[in-house]
Amino acid sequence: MGFRTPPKPTLQHDYYLVIDLEATCCDVNNLPKPQITIPKYETETIEIGAVMADARTFEPVAQFSTFVRPVRHPELTEFCTELTTIQQADLVDAPLFPQALAALTDWAGQFSGYLFCSWGNYDRRQFEQDCHYHRIAYPFRGGHVNLKFQFTEQHQLAEHCHMEAALERTQLPLVGTHHRGIDDARNLVRMLPWVFGNEPLPRSP
Repeated sequence: MGFRTPPKPTLQHDYYLVIDLEATCCDVNNLPKPQITIPKYETETIEIGAVMADARTFEPVAQFSTFVRPVRHPELTEFCTELTTIQQADLVDAPLFPQALAALTDWAGQFSGYLFCSWGNYDRRQFEQDCHYHRIAYPFRGGHVNLKFQFTEQHQLAEHCHMEAALERTQLPLVGTHHRGIDDARNLVRMLPWVFGNEPLPRSP
């Protein structure tokens, strides 16, 4: 298949910190290049959704959610609002990224031995981009597991699945609103038994 084998989590991890980010964006696929208002290297986190899950039972034990106020492109595009349902008013009193990240890591620090996980590498890269822009240290030095790659490897699939397709394969209904950080993080935790465990994929009817 040509996919890189993802790192296998070990028993040294007591928790999986499952994170989903939403970020500023514009409709790059339907705009001429000169009209692209937010290049991908200037996107900023506007929501952090995180769920801490027990690594042995896969059960959620705590969750964290915050909006984040962008500074490079502070006005949300219509495309971004339609995609995420996040409104400009949600961000007016939200913390800036350094404060939001500090709140996240303080919350996560209650749990020892956690491993940062997300569906794909997008969230890790967005964290790195925001940290670089704000000149603060990237906090997740314990590694990162790409749940999308892990799911593909676990079930020897021919191609990677986006989150909604993976939910369909596991026959789990989407709960909440897709492209909202906390709802997507909750849905990803529901799939952990199929990502890390031995739960087989249901057969198609």
